[in-house]
Amino acid sequence: MGLKDLSVEKIEKIRKFCRVFRIILGIALIIAGVVTGIYWLYLGVIPLVAGLLNFCPLCKISGKCNIL
Repeated sequence: MGLKDLSVEKIEKIRKFCRVFRIILGIALIIAGVVTGIYWLYLGVIPLVAGLLNFCPLCKISGKCNIL
């Protein structure tokens, strides 16, 4: 089953889930960075911004994902 076999409703559900997931992941990483003092966790800004802007950098770079 490829991406072309998905209905529009399923694609919209995937988009909404991915966006919420990126926002939550970004916030969680930033909080973990503040609590632990590990500065690498501040890279959580990347998924947070990607989620807020509804943009997936991996899809853009790979060119394989056409649903986001």
